[in-house]
Amino acid sequence: MPGAPMLRFVLVFFALCTTAHAAAPLPCARPAAGSEAAEPTALRSAHGALELDLFVRSAPGPGPERYCFELADGTPSPTLRVRPGDELVLRLHNQIQRANTAAPAHSGHAGKPEEDPCLSGRMSPVSTNLHFHGLTLPPRCHEDEVLRTSIQPGDAPFEYHLHIPADEPPGLYWYHPHIHGFSTAQVLGGASGALIVEGIERAVPELAGLPERVLVIRDQNLVNPDAPPSKSEPVVPKMMIDRDGDAANNGTGFGKPAKDLSLNFVPVPYPDYPPAQLHVRPGAQELWRVLNASAVTYLNLALISRRTPQPLGIVALDGVPLAAGPAVATTQWHDHIGVPPGGRVEFLVKTPPSATPALLVTRTVDTGQGGENDPNRALATVIADAAAPAAPATLDAHPEPLPPPARPWLGSVTPARVRHLYFSERLSDPKNPNSATTFFITVEGEEPAAFDPARTTPNITVQQGEVEDWVIENRSTELHAFHIHQIHFLLLDWSGQPVDEPFLRDTVNVPYFNGRTLQYPSVRLRMDFRDPDIVGTFVYHCHLLEHEDGGMMGLVRVLPATVAPASGR
Repeated sequence: MPGAPMLRFVLVFFALCTTAHAAAPLPCARPAAGSEAAEPTALRSAHGALELDLFVRSAPGPGPERYCFELADGTPSPTLRVRPGDELVLRLHNQIQRANTAAPAHSGHAGKPEEDPCLSGRMSPVSTNLHFHGLTLPPRCHEDEVLRTSIQPGDAPFEYHLHIPADEPPGLYWYHPHIHGFSTAQVLGGASGALIVEGIERAVPELAGLPERVLVIRDQNLVNPDAPPSKSEPVVPKMMIDRDGDAANNGTGFGKPAKDLSLNFVPVPYPDYPPAQLHVRPGAQELWRVLNASAVTYLNLALISRRTPQPLGIVALDGVPLAAGPAVATTQWHDHIGVPPGGRVEFLVKTPPSATPALLVTRTVDTGQGGENDPNRALATVIADAAAPAAPATLDAHPEPLPPPARPWLGSVTPARVRHLYFSERLSDPKNPNSATTFFITVEGEEPAAFDPARTTPNITVQQGEVEDWVIENRSTELHAFHIHQIHFLLLDWSGQPVDEPFLRDTVNVPYFNGRTLQYPSVRLRMDFRDPDIVGTFVYHCHLLEHEDGGMMGLVRVLPATVAPASGR
């Protein structure tokens, strides 16, 4: 009949298109609960450079809304492996799609299509950018600036061009979005990935030739929020909801958690916590690099075998080897390790003997009367099997030692001054304990004020080359995690008690106020502003992202060494 060939062509073409569309992977796909916690795909620098295109995407559930970083082929959240002195060129494509794009932009930043992404400052549900957490990078656009840099859907790919400092400590760092007011949703949805500066075996020679694993722990909104607790758990007091809308800390170590967790994207959902699987070769010594990429969840990691916690040998915290300090021992052995949101820990572990079960768990964390519930729960079943594939990466077996540091040890430097800051919270309606909360981090002597993205005057001004001590109090009834961009610091004391911890951090817990002590709990930190690359303006904040988005953030401006800071700051 006339037109039949054309009709057949159209039908065949339609069928092919439909099949291709059906086969195309959905963005932000996730493995099933109980599956293998596969190692993230690694992209390694070559000839001094690593170049890639990274796509930030969103997708509806099932369950909570998802966000993700993907390569063009859908590979999720690659681990970026670079060496000191390398160039990292990352082109970020914003492909976020949301049904509710009419949600208001934060603090009046409406944004226009012709805006310069370096100057936009637009903060909306579909805006994004990148923070390279822990790296010593200039706080400039196209490097590590998060106050004005904002990329919108439809913008041209935005190029980050980073020079990894030649003296960057070798260890585990990470990347994630940092759009004020909307960081929680994107990180909680899964937009995060690990970044490794190679060469930790150069600082810790006993690591030479060892296999290594990257374990990224994320949190997300509960998949089964209305489910009753597992019958295997003891009965707990009636579940309470905190002011953030999450399950509140009940002090028992059990009950509904504030958030679900996942391990390398394998979900471990409430209430039964089916653990991910981690197949290892028996009796092997390995280096495990663990990133807590959670938005609000604290971790307290332990490896349990035959009901006994196994020794874990910490070699690095927050990207910095313990060997970078004056401590004689380059490894500290513990049977559990606390890791705040945003923190990283790298430790030695001996895998269990063949046919001996082991369980990677996070123990309960007491977040205070006003905090979320972070109960005991499993993360992964560690299965020792001689037929298991080898760990995906191995450290250099014949490393050259790192050169000695160019600067004196931070703990031996006399601080130029001491500053006092404090965390606090305020209900929008003091008569309603469930009303919205505003969060503050305040310099002593100033009135508490929520962070204003339009603010240009820094809260603190320092001079490059200086070292300061900051005493940070917690005047709230929940645990907070202090973090600062661009630099590391040294913990000197904990609520007035000296601490012998000769190693550096970029994130630290500040204990909560229980309402009974005569003084607020505090930490004293030695802040290192000596690196010339950090000149500029950047932020410090609580790394519970609900608190950061809610106002618990401040600005510090580092002036060049030749410029005197304004008086009074």
